[in-house]
Amino acid sequence: MRLISRVKALAGALLLAGCLTQQAAAASFVGNRDDFRDETIYFVMTTRFYDGDKSNNVQCWDGQQYNDGDPAWRGDFKGLIEKLDYIKALGFTAIWITPVVENASGYDYHGYHASDFSKVDHRYESEDVTFKSLIDAAHQRGMKVILDIVLNHTGNFGEANLCKLFDRNWKGDQSDIDACMIPFTQKDGGRLPDDYLDLPSGEQYGARLREMKNTDNKNHDIHNLWHHFGQFNWDDNTRWWAQIAGDCVDLNTENPRTANYLIDCYTNFIKMGVDGFRIDTGGHIARLTFNKMFNPAFTKAAETYKAARNGGPFFMFTEVCARYSQVWYREIPALSVPFYTWQESKDYAWDYSPESWDNLTIFEQTPFTHTNMLSCQQQYADNGASTQGSQPTSDNVFLRGNTYHKPDYSKYSGLSVIDFPMHHNFRDIGSAWGIARSGDKYYNDASYNVVYVDSHDYAPNGAPEDQRFAQGTDTWAENLSLMFTFRGIPCLYYGSEIEFKKGCTIDKGPNIPLKDSGRAYFGGYIKGDIQVNDFADWTGATGNMNATLNYPLALHIQRLNRIRMAIPALRKGQYSTEGCAGSYAFKRRFTDATTDSYVLVTISGDATFSGIENGTYVDAITGDTKTVTDGKLTANCSGRGNMRIYVLNTALTPAPGKVGEDGKFLYGASPVSNTQPAYDGTQEELTDNPGGGNPGGGSNPGEDIPEYTPQFSNGEMAVFFEAPADNSYKKVSVWCWSSTTKTNFTGGASAKWPGERATMMGKAANGNLIWKWTFTGTVDTSDMPTHIIFSNAGSPQTDNLEFKNGGYYTINGVDHVVNPTTSSVDGNVSASLRAYAYNGTIFVIAPEATTVTISSIDGRTFTQPVEQGENRIVGFGKGIYIVEGQKIIL
Repeated sequence: MRLISRVKALAGALLLAGCLTQQAAAASFVGNRDDFRDETIYFVMTTRFYDGDKSNNVQCWDGQQYNDGDPAWRGDFKGLIEKLDYIKALGFTAIWITPVVENASGYDYHGYHASDFSKVDHRYESEDVTFKSLIDAAHQRGMKVILDIVLNHTGNFGEANLCKLFDRNWKGDQSDIDACMIPFTQKDGGRLPDDYLDLPSGEQYGARLREMKNTDNKNHDIHNLWHHFGQFNWDDNTRWWAQIAGDCVDLNTENPRTANYLIDCYTNFIKMGVDGFRIDTGGHIARLTFNKMFNPAFTKAAETYKAARNGGPFFMFTEVCARYSQVWYREIPALSVPFYTWQESKDYAWDYSPESWDNLTIFEQTPFTHTNMLSCQQQYADNGASTQGSQPTSDNVFLRGNTYHKPDYSKYSGLSVIDFPMHHNFRDIGSAWGIARSGDKYYNDASYNVVYVDSHDYAPNGAPEDQRFAQGTDTWAENLSLMFTFRGIPCLYYGSEIEFKKGCTIDKGPNIPLKDSGRAYFGGYIKGDIQVNDFADWTGATGNMNATLNYPLALHIQRLNRIRMAIPALRKGQYSTEGCAGSYAFKRRFTDATTDSYVLVTISGDATFSGIENGTYVDAITGDTKTVTDGKLTANCSGRGNMRIYVLNTALTPAPGKVGEDGKFLYGASPVSNTQPAYDGTQEELTDNPGGGNPGGGSNPGEDIPEYTPQFSNGEMAVFFEAPADNSYKKVSVWCWSSTTKTNFTGGASAKWPGERATMMGKAANGNLIWKWTFTGTVDTSDMPTHIIFSNAGSPQTDNLEFKNGGYYTINGVDHVVNPTTSSVDGNVSASLRAYAYNGTIFVIAPEATTVTISSIDGRTFTQPVEQGENRIVGFGKGIYIVEGQKIIL
């Protein structure tokens, strides 16, 4: 019994909500719109698409020096809703958006580093807009939402419900790790060491990782929720259970406790009404795990909650990323794209009990003993190197002569795939065409493959692959002509309609400005208004949006979408090249109870079709009519990317005639030039919001921080550091030593870079923050420091500066020396208790351990123990508080 019914007739146009939606579907589509091959997909990185709410703009913790005025978290759900009409004007019927769950990492704007799978990240939302708002807005327009989900890994900051390592303070500044990520330490019943904040960054990472992966050979992960495997090979099955990157900690998806948690979390989004999942890093999970755990569970949930989609189909496809130009990756079927579209060829044992993992102590090199891991290993052995000949094949995508036949989905896994072989061959149409024709039989049904040229990760091999597609515009147009008429579901990465950031490096993490990458902010190009009548049918576009929609490639895409909607065979038809004499020539047919759609296509050249159905054909490009009586039709076509699309008039599905207007790439006798309006010069403007931001509420950086006058006492060794205004020093560390005696004053003989944390004391008159470091040992005037370095937890850092006791430093060195006070104070901070608000958090600097009283203006009183030195007090919402007589405003 198949897991998903792929061809499922629905009455009328009931797949989407509301009368307006039904009318839109009826007006746009010829034939039923009842499976996902009827869709075309526009892929957006939500944070880089359109900014609808400046108040939630947030910089990531890393890369801030490159992204001034262009916060990584810039686009949001509100902006995406505002520009759904733009996407609909291009003709796309579905949007694929990057993951929406809570994230935590230095560069997490993309959403692939989860810290809580059960919640939507606040940074996407606004006071009046949630993720459900986006789903509803799309459905109201007759559009569908594909949610990108991650099953393979979390980020490296733990996961709130699997391994809690932090309390997320959403009222704090999300661009400051110390303000928003509060360590859950052992003294509070947590896992992290109490001195976590004093550890160098590398040791902090190790302290987090060991809780998930037992990297210190101690059994922290007692339920084995993560894989603990260490070294791995991209080219064998170890890639299924190894950590592929520092921010991608590999979950034990073979553990039902882990898998069921993920299923429960993502089922909530199915309940909300998402129309499909794109599953990230699927190639790093065994197919057996999909077939045993995820595919059946999500299919069942989709059926249970189909009313949220008004009965429409639910579609799942995954990323089996193979940077390889052939169908079989390294000649290993089990690691290859088509493999994931099939059910298992034999019955493998599987233990569905979460408790079965609890008595296993597993370290990096511990041999596998659990049933589920042994079964995955056996499945790999059964489908490993040189087993291509034993893999199943299918003719579900192929015509039999001119006859459409009912596909056989009895062995379908329930999971479709991104067509990576075509993607990596799309440097030109010839290579992509060749790999598809030779490899399609190995997929359960290649007409369900999601097909794109480039993405947020890669371009085709040799294009070059690390840049947004850098070949000529005519190559783009030719590739798109194939994508929209050949088998598969077309998908376009945002901005490709205008060759946005052509030739720019797609992604180098926090090491280059986002504005110079293939993940740049697109919003400036789509500013303006529009009236959308239907898919690829619009009027009244204004501003830069009008210029973008009139770019030649954008116009080409609009016409391709209209043609595809008008001809069911181009969406769901089986294909054949038999009797098709031309460079890129094929025929397609789709039939059901209400449809008989038959079409002949040639791209970029003439073609002769023999042995075809007799009857009257009308070209969708020119409107030319040909009557065939001898089973033969000749199509004359010239121009790269130009096509002839002859549609047979049938009793059930008449030919639509000419569809759309001629342009630069699709035309009759000669190309037609279109006058593109000019951009207004603001298409790549920066924002006036600095991107500090705290989407959960609270104060902005620097608010309510008191001015501070540096002071220290006789007998005390202390220095001060005024951080620069560019926020490059947000967590100041001090490294202090004597080049004469070799003494290290920031940790002694066991000192580790970057040394000890300084304490933020207040702000200077110019608004810059002042930090103080005090030596906690006994001052020996015969052994004093000679040098000092200030750093932002290691990077950036100042030069080796000359040490001056009482020195007031900037990044350039000593500005002046503060004279000590005559009274003696004991220790590390000034004698009086100080309180202030910073980034939505109350800070108390105490001369000794004590208990402070905090009162709110509504009469409530709280007590809070504090330790000597700096204390963060979280959990208070916006308001006015009195802390030991000092007024604090959050």
